[in-house]
Amino acid sequence: MTAPEAPVLEVREVSKIYGTGDARVHALRGVSLTVERGDYVAIMGASGSGKSTLMNILGCLDVPTTGTYLVDGTDVGALGDRQLAVLRNRKIGFVFQSFNLIPRMSALANVELPLAYGGVGVGARRRRALAALDQVGLGDRLHHDPNELSGGQQQRVAVARALVTAPSLLLADEPTGNLDTTSTGDVLRILDRLSSAGRTIVLITHENDVAAHAKRVIRLVDGRITEDHRQAPVDGPPPRLAAVAP
Repeated sequence: MTAPEAPVLEVREVSKIYGTGDARVHALRGVSLTVERGDYVAIMGASGSGKSTLMNILGCLDVPTTGTYLVDGTDVGALGDRQLAVLRNRKIGFVFQSFNLIPRMSALANVELPLAYGGVGVGARRRRALAALDQVGLGDRLHHDPNELSGGQQQRVAVARALVTAPSLLLADEPTGNLDTTSTGDVLRILDRLSSAGRTIVLITHENDVAAHAKRVIRLVDGRITEDHRQAPVDGPPPRLAAVAP
C-alpha cells in the first residue's frame, strides 16, 4: 500500500518571541495549522497580529522559538543553512509586495535566476523560463527590463519567477498591495487559475476582496489563530491569459 502523501505545510504549536525580559514580544503563541496539496489559503490579520512573522517562518526566512515546522514532511528545524537554502530554492516560490526584481536584468533573466542558483543548465532554464512567462501572459515582454514594465507586469514576472522551479508551495506576501485595480485583477486571475490547476498557494493579505479568492481563510489576532474556515472562492472574470499547465 502506498504511504499517504505528506501535507505541503505542517505547523505544530509554533511560538515566536522577540527580545528578553520586559521587552519580550510574543509574536506567535502556539500556532498550529496544516495545508494540504492543492489548497489555497489566505492568512489575514491586522498590523501586529503575527501574520508577517508567520509568513517568514513558512518561507524558512525565520525560525520559531518553540514548536515544529515541516515542509513536504521535512522538519525545517533539523536542516543546516545550506539545506535550508536548497529547500527554499526548490520547494517554495516567493511573490513579494515590492516585486523584488533585479533592475538591470530582463524579465527573462529575472525568471531564470532561481534556476541558475539551483544549477540548472542554460538550455533547460531558458525553456522553463519562457514557459513560465507565457503562463502569466508575458511572452511578448521577455527582453524588457523591470523599469519598462507596469507594476502589474512586474508582479506577473515575479509570479513567473516563483513558478519556474515547480515549487511545492507558492507563498505570496501582499502580492496586490502595490497594484491598481486592473493589475490586481490580472494577478488574482493568475492565482485563481494556478489554484484550479492544483497549485498550493498561501497568501498573506489584509484585503477581504483578495482573500475572497481563496478556498480557506485563517485569521490571526495577537499571535493566535482565531478563525479558520473554508469558503467557496469568488468567480472572477473570464481569464485573458495563456493557459497554465499543472
